[in-house]
Amino acid sequence: MNPLLKLALELGPLMIFFFANARGDQLADRFPALSTMGEPIFIATGLFMVATAVSLAVSWMLVRSLPVMPLVSGIVVFVFGALTLFLQNDTFIKMKPTIVNTLFGTILLVGLGFGQSLLGYVFDSAFKLDAEGWRKLTLRWGVFFLVLAAINEVVWRSFSTDFWVAFKVWGIMPITILFTMSQMPLIMRHSLEEKGQ
Repeated sequence: MNPLLKLALELGPLMIFFFANARGDQLADRFPALSTMGEPIFIATGLFMVATAVSLAVSWMLVRSLPVMPLVSGIVVFVFGALTLFLQNDTFIKMKPTIVNTLFGTILLVGLGFGQSLLGYVFDSAFKLDAEGWRKLTLRWGVFFLVLAAINEVVWRSFSTDFWVAFKVWGIMPITILFTMSQMPLIMRHSLEEKGQ
């Protein structure tokens, strides 16, 4: 898949979530059916669920497969989004990043404990690393996911809903990009293609 299209499919639902939360009242005025959902965070949650479903459907239509991480994240979005809307309690959607990141981090670290670098199965088509490289990268990503989970807990429990939504979009994404870029020296050091040259 084209990298820009892939990025758009991954970021699109988040941007819709941010926009709908910021403009929830205006959206409800313009589309009265949305007003039945309640406050802007609930409108944003409903539209986030729809956008996530559309993103997964487009991915499936283009490549006839769904990457593991977006699929798991999508399932959690649907479950916790439905709980958020049904119970009219935004705690559930706020806990979604904590649960997804804890799940990914735990799976990676437990797999590593059993001698399996599971990250290699996800990114093997993108990178060809030696066993030590996959082990180190899996450890780093496992810890990073747990750190993201902890950050999400601190932010949603300590700040307003609007701040949490903005941080989810404009804070977590740059942190993740910086972390990813910081792993490039390790990837280059353990790249089988580099060693083969």
